[in-house]
Amino acid sequence: MKKEFYLTTPLYYVNDEPHIGHAYTTILADVLTRYHRLFGEDVHFLTGTDEHGQKVADASRELGRSPQEHCDFTSKRYKEVWEKLDISYDDFIRTTEDRHKKVVFDIINNIYDKGDIYQKEYEGWYSVSEERFFTEKDLIDGKDPIGNRPVEKIKETNYFFKMSKYQDWLIEYYEKNHDAVLPEFRLNEVLGFLRQPLGDLCISRPKSRLKWGIPIPWDEDYVIYVWFDALINYYSATISPPEGTSPSWPCNYHLIGKDILTTHAVYWPIMLHAAGFELPKHILAHGWWLAKDDVKMSKTTGNVIKPLDLVEPYGADTFRYVLMREMVIGQDAAFSEKNFIRRVNSDLANDLGNLVNRLTKLLVQYFDGVVPDVPVDDENEIISLAGRTAVEVRKKIESLQMHSTIEEIMQFVRAINRYVTVAEPWKTAKTDLDTAGETLAVALEGIRIATVLLSPVMPSKTLELLRRINAPLNDNIVWQDTAWSDVLSGRTVIHGDAIFPRVTLPKTSEKIEKPAPEKKKPAKTPEDGIITYDQFKQVDLRTATILEAEAVPDTDKLLRLQVDIGSEKRQIVAGIAQHYSPEELIGRTIIVVANLQPAKIRGVKSQGMLLAVQDDKNLRLLTPDDEVKPGRRIS
Repeated sequence: MKKEFYLTTPLYYVNDEPHIGHAYTTILADVLTRYHRLFGEDVHFLTGTDEHGQKVADASRELGRSPQEHCDFTSKRYKEVWEKLDISYDDFIRTTEDRHKKVVFDIINNIYDKGDIYQKEYEGWYSVSEERFFTEKDLIDGKDPIGNRPVEKIKETNYFFKMSKYQDWLIEYYEKNHDAVLPEFRLNEVLGFLRQPLGDLCISRPKSRLKWGIPIPWDEDYVIYVWFDALINYYSATISPPEGTSPSWPCNYHLIGKDILTTHAVYWPIMLHAAGFELPKHILAHGWWLAKDDVKMSKTTGNVIKPLDLVEPYGADTFRYVLMREMVIGQDAAFSEKNFIRRVNSDLANDLGNLVNRLTKLLVQYFDGVVPDVPVDDENEIISLAGRTAVEVRKKIESLQMHSTIEEIMQFVRAINRYVTVAEPWKTAKTDLDTAGETLAVALEGIRIATVLLSPVMPSKTLELLRRINAPLNDNIVWQDTAWSDVLSGRTVIHGDAIFPRVTLPKTSEKIEKPAPEKKKPAKTPEDGIITYDQFKQVDLRTATILEAEAVPDTDKLLRLQVDIGSEKRQIVAGIAQHYSPEELIGRTIIVVANLQPAKIRGVKSQGMLLAVQDDKNLRLLTPDDEVKPGRRIS
């Protein structure tokens, strides 16, 4: 029997169109479920739209539509964007569907019959933006503490859920289940919240103020609070799923942004427990995408990035790749179009695209495009590395290390690049065709495996690449396709245009500013810091390959690197730990000052210096434009 894997995104609110935050969560969900399908599991991927509440009613009124017309329009827009991003969901649920409403009725009646819902008059500060009440002590400078938006004083009679009754139970549950909320520091936030007095939850809105919502079953004068309604979707989707699917509750993962952690990690578990249902196995809260100066992207500040603005010029697969590679799950990440392009060019155009282009060109040139059927040494380093890479990829995916999963695969691609560069098949083909053929066959099989491993991240481009190397394709790629084989032997490859062409920043994205006129300064003398041409020639700049990388103990900024500079191996201490993780550096070609006098940094010997550039808060290593052997002098 197949292992089941059920994953959800939040239901996206239909008061606005999709932005990069929505896209990130949904692509992450899609990539994770594609990997679990690759592992052979029975996967169910749920997404959808949250369609009730005050903000929807207000937005529809402003646009001159009925609430249902507005929901239909915006829900369709989400589906269109997800299609363009190659999102392979199994179910798209809308909270205005009858299948959802029926389950909401059943659950709220269940909790009401148990005596956990009561009615009382309440006065508090109400935020339309957050669609919830706050107490006086909750407010910050007179505004709501979440979105920093205006609030209004409201006094009215409503229904309340006895959430405080279950506070101690939930604390005990989380203390016993440390992986129920991920990453663990988010669980600590939830426990900190729970150790403060927890009030009961207002779960209704009077129809005199808001008509757009699911009615309270026993009192038609009220509708259900939007969060109490919307959260139930994760369960209601399992009661009447699309034909041919049968998801089982509880789900494996709820993927959410950190801004809705309280509702998912406090309200929702208590609602489930009160209704007698199991809790989700894991709630995974990711960080925010930040714009310039580490400011959160938001509609209010006008710095929101719409997914299709990047998909149209660069393609859906590159967009998916960069978002998955750049954000460490659970942490915030900065986004800029320049960094986006840098990642596309360095990883996809240079490391992967150029390698495929080189291999297919050599096969056409020396073997008429046919992959030679030649004996391959079982001890070949690429064969053993391929096996280790597949094992590590599966481990990292199962532990939700998406960014380092991708880096693991790209390290393997870089290792293939180095293997080809050292073997020089373009030279050996002139004297020893069998040896050249073995090099090309091994490298191409390595690329086939790397492509299969990358397929959940870039489903369309990897399929194009597999067709380019004429890999046999079944109805679906399976995990067994990551095993080393000779399936490419005798097949004819296609050498064509670059699969991942280099990209440049569109002129429309560049802010052209007229520089202020410079004040003339007197010419500097050598004593002022100017060096002569002869002095500069004494600086020995060379290419080097990073072999090992690790943090220097008791420091936040320093990494200890072991590098190959061609003639020897050296140790360099570099202050780049806040910009690069050790694992993503291994295999990179960098530029170092090779004739610098050795020095000790924090007690660790450093035999050189690497070159990097600082741009605002980002630091980037200077690297050659293409694969270069270590030890080459920079001229």
